[in-house]
Amino acid sequence: MTDIINENEELPGAILVGLKTENIEFREINSSFEHSMTEMKALIEACDMEVVSTLTQVLEHPEAGTYLGKGKARELAEMVEEYKAQYCVFEGNLSPAQMKNLQDITGVPVWDRTNLILEIFSRRAKTREAKLQVESAYLQFMLPRLTGMWQHLGRQGGSGSGGGGGRRSSKGIGETQLELDRRQINHRIHELSKELETLDKTRTLQRKGRERGLLPSVALVGYTNAGKSSLMNHLLSLSEENTPLGEEKNAEKKVFEKDMLFATLDTSIRRIYTPNKKDFLLSDTVGFIENLPHGLVKAFRSTLEETKYADLLLIVLDSADPYHKNHKAVTENTLKDLEAGDVKRLYVMNKSDLLPPDPSRPIVANENTIYISTKTGSGISELLEKINELTYGQSKHIEALLPFSRGDLLNSLHKCGAIVAEQYAPDGIKITADCPPHFYDELSQYAI
Repeated sequence: MTDIINENEELPGAILVGLKTENIEFREINSSFEHSMTEMKALIEACDMEVVSTLTQVLEHPEAGTYLGKGKARELAEMVEEYKAQYCVFEGNLSPAQMKNLQDITGVPVWDRTNLILEIFSRRAKTREAKLQVESAYLQFMLPRLTGMWQHLGRQGGSGSGGGGGRRSSKGIGETQLELDRRQINHRIHELSKELETLDKTRTLQRKGRERGLLPSVALVGYTNAGKSSLMNHLLSLSEENTPLGEEKNAEKKVFEKDMLFATLDTSIRRIYTPNKKDFLLSDTVGFIENLPHGLVKAFRSTLEETKYADLLLIVLDSADPYHKNHKAVTENTLKDLEAGDVKRLYVMNKSDLLPPDPSRPIVANENTIYISTKTGSGISELLEKINELTYGQSKHIEALLPFSRGDLLNSLHKCGAIVAEQYAPDGIKITADCPPHFYDELSQYAI
């Protein structure tokens, strides 16, 4: 994996290659070929490369050895020379043999969709955990692609009567090096797994700490570049005036946002202060994408599990994108894989300012869909009302006697404005409260 290039340097050129297959077995049918190619171009640009030309071919199914037809593969090599391209990036996923053969033909590095997304993730990862997760996924991707890397060393061990005989002597230097590489990579993957397991335990403890704080948890999820980070920053700005004295200002907690795919990878959790004290914790997660590499989903699974423990999911969609229904399906399928399919959700249709004007379109379309624009601020107040309704709205009336040792619970109830009456008694604090759902299990053990 390479480092991010200097912005003043000329961007490396890449040829984007797409194969439109007529055999449905070899192609995802969720989106069109044209949309997939447009998305690949955006991914290439997000990887600090420039698309200098595009090559496409229509086949019933990919060729086993070269993915493209042999004539097209030679044409690709000519294009590499003509445009002085430094990379060839394929819209589909290549087998290790196809990747090696195409590199031999073109003379430049050949990447497929998975390789490209892994490279983007390697450049965007900032925290130690994200870097470890990406490295683990990358090594698992590279492991089956080692074959042939040491082929130039040849089979120098003999066999039969002239080579000394024996199993050990039948292996050439290249094969021995291949085994060493595999052993080293497997060892490193094992080390990464152990370290990530330790970090996962730390996150679990942090999550339990947040749960003891008894604030509802709201998670931003959705397709990459739908506006999740922009929404988080907008809500942080709005809650600035409600931040108590002594607390870190929200302006210092804002997350990185940019109009590009996978601008942020690291999960960020922030407290959103509201005027009516119905505060909540908001987490921003890595964006989803169609055909997200399995290794990345597996590597980031522990991070993405924040969605499984959330009280509410805000599924952010780009309402102006003609493929937003497909993006919604991709998000739902990913959430199902993460065992978060049953978590309460609100569909947030962002970028509504880019839609054609429609006076009949309400901001709150129905009980679980709302139109907003983080750019203009339209619909944000309605969004906060819906979050309040879905996290605090189904309050339960309760009377309880809190022991003096549970000052933390009393403090949390005060912060969210849930206490109706409070009276100190010799054996504890008697309270009457309209208890929000996320408090009830904790509070019910003290019910009277």
